[in-house]
Amino acid sequence: MDIIEQRIHSFVELGHFLSQFSRQEIVKKDNILFNDIFFDGYKHQLKLAEEHNNWFTKDNLLFACENWAQALSDSNIKKWIAQEDLLEKSDKKVAIIMAGNIPLVGFHDFLSVLISGHAVIAKLSSNDKHLLPFLAKYLEYTNENFKGKISFTEDKLTDFDAVIATGSNNTARYFEYYFKNKPNIIRKNRNSVAIIHGNENEDDYEKLSEDVFRYFGLGCRSVSKIFIPRDYSFDAFFQGMFTKQDVIQNAKYANNYDYNKAVYLMSEFDILENGFLMIKEDESYSSPIASVFYEYYDNIDDLKIKLYEDREKIQCIVSKDFIENEIPFGKTQHPELWDYADGVNTLTFLSTI
Repeated sequence: MDIIEQRIHSFVELGHFLSQFSRQEIVKKDNILFNDIFFDGYKHQLKLAEEHNNWFTKDNLLFACENWAQALSDSNIKKWIAQEDLLEKSDKKVAIIMAGNIPLVGFHDFLSVLISGHAVIAKLSSNDKHLLPFLAKYLEYTNENFKGKISFTEDKLTDFDAVIATGSNNTARYFEYYFKNKPNIIRKNRNSVAIIHGNENEDDYEKLSEDVFRYFGLGCRSVSKIFIPRDYSFDAFFQGMFTKQDVIQNAKYANNYDYNKAVYLMSEFDILENGFLMIKEDESYSSPIASVFYEYYDNIDDLKIKLYEDREKIQCIVSKDFIENEIPFGKTQHPELWDYADGVNTLTFLSTI
């Protein structure tokens, strides 16, 4: 087995390990490498992650595990890396500054660096610090070549050759200045939008509710804004959203809902709401928690031009037969390995440093 095959094999085994942790059940399977060492430990890390961050519900943590278990198949990984030159070169140290908005949000960068043969220096968000170090240990057990190539730090980053950093628009300005002399990928705020034609059916809207509410809307792939035709009625939209009514049972979400509703009412904004979601007409793409913005459009071609002009602000466009590379309703939180954040091919970047 050559060295790239060994790396692929390790991540495939990690996928098998994660497949034991699903929303349906957590069940210990036979024939999973090093399960006696890691299974109970990972269950404990999931519990710690849930206790540490109230946004990281058990359902959302296991949803993230399911997604990665499905993504880390042998065929998926080989399809992903097929177009890249990953032949062994002198490995570099790549610093990754990770966000913490959703569980394992930095895993794709982590995977990309290691599959490319480089070493990872990860700076974790305090909001998401439990899962990845544990999974890194699992990888080191499956492939001794990973030992010494994975490190985590809470200190100032030093001694690295390139950087991948994710943050807000404000922190991105700092990153761009601080890392200007290193090869870098700097990611800023992005949001996702849905295009409504008015002929969507009940199933479409129920699927859209997953795009809106998964991870409480905190991900860049979460739909935070909808574009609607001028004569649109919101009845069908709210009916579809109603499938996620239990979201208000989360205390942190409920607090945000109450606070943002109070702000809107005191500001005398016109809003529509259903007890757990507010919608407001607004040109911005980034809506507060428990709210979705909407904007009217009169002409499809004009809307396509607007979305193209605003492409730096948009992660996903959810629609049905509207535009190239659109995401189907209900699928924003199921990205493929080759669906890169901000559209920047991480593997290509890593092959050129």
